[in-house]
Amino acid sequence: MTFKQALGEVRGIRRYGTGFAPLDEALSRAVVDISSRPFCVTDLGLKREKIGELSTEMIPHVLHSFAMAAGVTMHVDVLRGTNDHHRAESAFKALAIALRQAIERTGGSEVPSTKGVL
Repeated sequence: MTFKQALGEVRGIRRYGTGFAPLDEALSRAVVDISSRPFCVTDLGLKREKIGELSTEMIPHVLHSFAMAAGVTMHVDVLRGTNDHHRAESAFKALAIALRQAIERTGGSEVPSTKGVL
């Protein structure tokens, strides 16, 4: 909810964002739509049960919870990598890049939708 509150009224933003982030051998892609239609698809390919003390099953859960609370459609995929820590970190970095692009101000004041509402 905090992301959605911080964003405020969805006017004058790009709406769509794409991000790629490498971390050593890992490469991730994230694509987002600030649509008010929450949906989340992840393919992280994590193999280990834990990264440090963090259960790896929590990572997709965190991403899904963020998408639902923020009202964002997002797809986050790890394209390659062998180290689960690198895979997870590059996924979050790709998402941050995509979100930064999607909320970038366009200089206009219109709602970024052909329907005029999100």
